Amino acid sequence: MLSRLRVSIPPTAFNGAFFCAQARNLVGDEIIGSMEIDGGGNFTAIGYSPWVDPQGATLPAFGNIDPLIFPAGTDPAPAVLYNRPMPELPEVETIARGVHKRVRGDRIVQAWFGAHREPFKTPPARQAAGLEGRVFLGVHRTGKHIVCNLGDCELGPSLRPASQPSAGSKTSEARAQPPSNSEAGPEAQWIVHLGMTGRLLVTVPDSPLAAHTHARLLLASGQELRFVDPRRFGRLEFRDLRRSAAFSGTGTEPLTIGAEEFASLFRGRQLSIKAALLNQTLLAGVGNIYADESLFHAGIRPSRRAGRLTRAELERLRLELREVLEHAIRLGGSSVSDYVDADGVRGFFQLEHCVYLRTGLPCLRCQTPIRRILLAGRGTHYCPQCQR
Repeated sequence: MLSRLRVSIPPTAFNGAFFCAQARNLVGDEIIGSMEIDGGGNFTAIGYSPWVDPQGATLPAFGNIDPLIFPAGTDPAPAVLYNRPMPELPEVETIARGVHKRVRGDRIVQAWFGAHREPFKTPPARQAAGLEGRVFLGVHRTGKHIVCNLGDCELGPSLRPASQPSAGSKTSEARAQPPSNSEAGPEAQWIVHLGMTGRLLVTVPDSPLAAHTHARLLLASGQELRFVDPRRFGRLEFRDLRRSAAFSGTGTEPLTIGAEEFASLFRGRQLSIKAALLNQTLLAGVGNIYADESLFHAGIRPSRRAGRLTRAELERLRLELREVLEHAIRLGGSSVSDYVDADGVRGFFQLEHCVYLRTGLPCLRCQTPIRRILLAGRGTHYCPQCQR
């Protein structure tokens, strides 16, 4: 496979130093991750086989390089390598809804965390102490984060299960009743960001333990909530709401934003409309897949300046973005890589992509070949005939 990489190398990253590079595959455009580089120009990307400079040249210790990189021991080939896209709003929403349905009212009996430090925004020992004994009041999505609202360690009358099976029981029938609207709000939150390859799965304790499992929450019902992340870009955080503010995220919710507020987000902005859609401080949760798809359905070329779109075009984009996101949620999200829902089931929206990853294929409307360009460092797919 041929993969063209742009690697930013700080001075401290040379001679075998381990660093987190902003290395982007210029075909897939996703962050590769931590790499190890030596004086011979060889480096290893986590989750990949060793790669080498095809010229055998030593990589410079300073500045930016833009080498052509091939897998070690192979010849250049015309094929391209797409990296894993990060879960976006529909995927995160699907997982949050699935976890909510299965764990709401359940109590955390025991929390276990792995040895790798990368996934933890809050130290594992502090997370375990804060989580054990608490009750899941509900699970929801904020942007691209999954937020678990947690109640007091003591089960309230409306949360207490009718019967409490042993910790090893496979049944999930003994579940606490949902809290009533009159009950107090959460006292703590467990916040999960999936990164690129993260999975949040509800299973049973004796199910096979996947490699790269970083968290296991044993529940009173006999279920187990697991966080699995091979590439360790995901993050886990615990917040005690008696001492810190609740998680709020950044940007406006695209599923509920109104016409006036949506139009005001882009007024006077000189960046492309594609880049604006990806800006998480403007809209929360929109990523590469759904930006491309919504722009196609709205008939807007992604390279157009956001501030120059008419009010009618912005309103069309707002409605199409909401429809694309809602339809993707109904289909369980897009499984173009590692993504699965809370039960380990893949989504189906990738079967309905009109432009994303369809470079060179005929447009489903006009048969014009789909094009791919780079905008704001991201691969962008569009139809040159249907999008103006």
